[in-house]
Amino acid sequence: MTTLLSNESVSQPVLFIPHGAGPCFFMDWQPADTWYEMATFLKSISARLPERPKAILIISAHWQTAEFSITASKQPDLIYDYYGFPEHTYSLTYPASGAPALAEKVSSLLTEAGVSNKQDAERGFDHGVFIPLKLMFPEADIPVVQLSLRHDLDPKAHLAAGQALASLRTEGVLIIGSGMSFHNMRGYGDTSFTEPSERFDEWLTNTVESADSNKRLTALANWKNAPHALDSHPLGAEEHLLPLMIAVGAAGRDKGQKTYSQQVLKTQLSAFQFG
Repeated sequence: MTTLLSNESVSQPVLFIPHGAGPCFFMDWQPADTWYEMATFLKSISARLPERPKAILIISAHWQTAEFSITASKQPDLIYDYYGFPEHTYSLTYPASGAPALAEKVSSLLTEAGVSNKQDAERGFDHGVFIPLKLMFPEADIPVVQLSLRHDLDPKAHLAAGQALASLRTEGVLIIGSGMSFHNMRGYGDTSFTEPSERFDEWLTNTVESADSNKRLTALANWKNAPHALDSHPLGAEEHLLPLMIAVGAAGRDKGQKTYSQQVLKTQLSAFQFG
């Protein structure tokens, strides 16, 4: 297949970002400043990229399918997949176009790597996509493709999928894993989870920032053995961590760097950039 975008593009980094709680950035919250620092971080990302992305490939925790699936619509709808929030949050817009050519390239790269996948021309963007992107790229003028997680949540499979997609970075595609470094609904707001979340975050940071890419891949493939891993991501519900696996796979030998960390709702949350 021919080069998707531009041979003149510099290599884009790979990101793992927190996407908050539902539409939290666009509504009142108590305390009022709960999400301010995270929102400020997300708004700052575009200014720190080497150049404006030609397109975005984003992996959200909120789409899981039997095999990796790729949005292929020219103009995806939005999916308001959150419940019990103020009425106005169900009228939020993000009119970014899709990118069928990128969807085809993603599918081809996965297939060439032996990773089963399909394109989905009906699927829209869930809140793990449009909520953070409204802050990161508010003009919605960069084409977006979403990649699903595989519902077995196998970390090795997601690391391999990321590895298959690494070449997109040199074509101007910004790859974003959208999840949460801590995601245990029982733990939010509970001080008994503060220290466990901090210990898991410390392990995650040390792992991501390791200069040894093989060590990084091995550790993340076995993330369940990390300190307080299952307190931070209950077994069978670790979907908010899995976008990190695809990001790490796509990062190749580029080690990660923590770019944001904050205690939110009594738990430690972080973001990472590779490259």
